[in-house]
Amino acid sequence: MTAAASSARGVPRLRAVRGATTVAADEPALVDDAVAELLGALVAANDIEPEDIVSAIFSATCDLRSRPPAAAARATLGWTEVPMLCMAEMDVSEPLARCVRVLLHVSVDDGRALRPVYLRDARSLRPDLLAEANR
Repeated sequence: MTAAASSARGVPRLRAVRGATTVAADEPALVDDAVAELLGALVAANDIEPEDIVSAIFSATCDLRSRPPAAAARATLGWTEVPMLCMAEMDVSEPLARCVRVLLHVSVDDGRALRPVYLRDARSLRPDLLAEANR
């Protein structure tokens, strides 16, 4: 069965959508706020229901150590049943400071394209995607 046929019949498909944000300072409350804002924006922009979320993979730059993004998602959004993984971002010569990225896996049954969300200073990471979203 083709992907178009599956979508037309309402067969769920595993999809992934990316997002990123930055945190003003390495403080647990600020990490919580930034992660909640990012995940809330991803859910809202893509009309994702909590039961559609399959898993989430977070990365954070090495200057964020006070709170893992997954812990922030559990604490602020109640994502206690979502499998989540956190990892360190690659150490590159000019990283974006205090950056959290997420790859959110969701189950959708309507074939729609999912839109990435880049907030705060993380908008500089993918200006091409922001330009597409504003068309």
